[in-house]
Amino acid sequence: MTLEEIHGPEPVPAGHDWMQGAGKALHELLVSAQRRGCLTAGVYESAKLMNVDPDNVAFCVLATDEDDEGDIALQIHFTLIQAFCCENDIDIVRVNDVAKLSAIVGPSEESGETRDLHCILITNPNEDGWKDPALEKLNLFCEERRNVNDWVPTITLPE
Repeated sequence: MTLEEIHGPEPVPAGHDWMQGAGKALHELLVSAQRRGCLTAGVYESAKLMNVDPDNVAFCVLATDEDDEGDIALQIHFTLIQAFCCENDIDIVRVNDVAKLSAIVGPSEESGETRDLHCILITNPNEDGWKDPALEKLNLFCEERRNVNDWVPTITLPE
C-alpha cells in the first residue's frame, strides 16, 4: 500500500491557476513535440523506446478514461512505466481524458489510423538540446507536486 492510497493525493488549493497552466503547457508541449517528431505514442512503443534509449526520454504522459479503470493489464503496464520513469528521473503525469488527447495528437501520421494514446513519451531530438518552455513549466509543476508527495499528478487538459 502506498501513501497515496492511504491518504489520497494532496488537494490542490483553490485559486491556484497553475493547475490550469499545467494543462495548457501540456497541450503546447504535445503540439510542439509532434511537429518536431519527438512524440512516441502507445504503451508497447513507449516501453520499447524506454528500454532502448531511456536517456532520450524527456517526459511521459499516461492517459485513461473511465472505461480503462478496470483494465488490469493496462494498470500493470502503468505501474511498470511509472517505476521506470521514477528510476530514470523522467517526469510523468496522468490525463483522464483520452478523447482530448486524441483531438490534440490526432491519428498516426504514417497510417492515418487512430493510435494507442494510453502512454505518450516526449523525447529530446539529438541535434540540439531542445528546450521547450512548456516542457520546463511541466518539469517545474511535477517537481512542485512531488514536494507534496503527489508523484504522478493528474492534469486536466483545456477545452
